[in-house]
Amino acid sequence: MKTIYTLLVFAITLTVLSCKTNNETKQELAETYQCPMLCEDNKTYSDFGSCPVCKMDLKRIETSSKLAMNQNTFSEESIFNLTSSWHTEEGEVIQLKDLKGKTLVMVMIYTTCKAACPRLVADMRNIEAQIPKNQLENAHFVLVSIDPKTDTPERLKSFAKENFMDGDHWTFLQGSESSVREFANVLAVKYKQISPMDFSHSNIISVFNPKGELAHQQEGLGVDNKETVQSILELTSK
Repeated sequence: MKTIYTLLVFAITLTVLSCKTNNETKQELAETYQCPMLCEDNKTYSDFGSCPVCKMDLKRIETSSKLAMNQNTFSEESIFNLTSSWHTEEGEVIQLKDLKGKTLVMVMIYTTCKAACPRLVADMRNIEAQIPKNQLENAHFVLVSIDPKTDTPERLKSFAKENFMDGDHWTFLQGSESSVREFANVLAVKYKQISPMDFSHSNIISVFNPKGELAHQQEGLGVDNKETVQSILELTSK
């Protein structure tokens, strides 16, 4: 009798676990859809249909399991946790996590600046020039605009060419005003619009490891960048 009871309990437990596993599997394989034009920023839908704004067909962006999602998790300190979308100078739409895997050297500027930004751009080029070619392949230099209304992808592409920063390891980003503000807060960069075409802002160059965690910051214009370069060399040699 005891043996039958044990087998009955085991069978019930196995059935419950089986149902739970099936339900979890269905949840893990749920498909997600999004407007290809990102009309509603990062809004997603669980069912296929049309964008309520531009009427384009929604695009499937994800068919993943929780296991795969767990493999892509980042530490609490990583900038790759930010889910905002950005436009590159090439017109591509990316998230910061798409830059993972390389040492990131990042600065916030705006292209119409006539004072601090040209110096920051020169500092970025000076830092890049000190990285050996074999290690430069493991680095990515990113310039984020604090003036997204003016700095369109087309404008950023033109600026990149004018300043000889249009190589594969250079990227310029235009985001929404809210995503720019969010990212500036993460970098401790303060900025304020003081006229229709001018901003006052912090002059900070930040270095992130391949996992998106802050490794070093350099503040000021035309300062000795020895420590910044050393930080990049250490990260790109791993």
